[in-house]
Amino acid sequence: QAEEELKAAWSQQARQLREMERRERLLQSDVQRAGEQLESFKTQVMQACSPSAAGSTGKPVTEQQVIEKVRQISDENQQSHEREKSLQKELSSRLAKEREVSANIEVFKNSLQKFQ
Repeated sequence: QAEEELKAAWSQQARQLREMERRERLLQSDVQRAGEQLESFKTQVMQACSPSAAGSTGKPVTEQQVIEKVRQISDENQQSHEREKSLQKELSSRLAKEREVSANIEVFKNSLQKFQ
């Protein structure tokens, strides 16, 4: 009976060990797939940010390169927004001046008509 219990315990431990090995293989596969997806994502980001820079060296793109490129694009975007605001102000100023000149021209036309 003790031998049967040992065989049963051994059999159960063997099943548990096989299950743990199966889970380990699945986890390793998941980790490998996640790494491949990360590399693909980094390459896609670099291609979107700078098509000529991505993959030109044949080396994998590093996280730091992606971060720097995203930071650079963010800075450029901020500068673009500031330039847009500046141009909007300039345009508003010119439109106001144009309206003022148009109003002055109307006053001048009316004055000329009164003199005639």
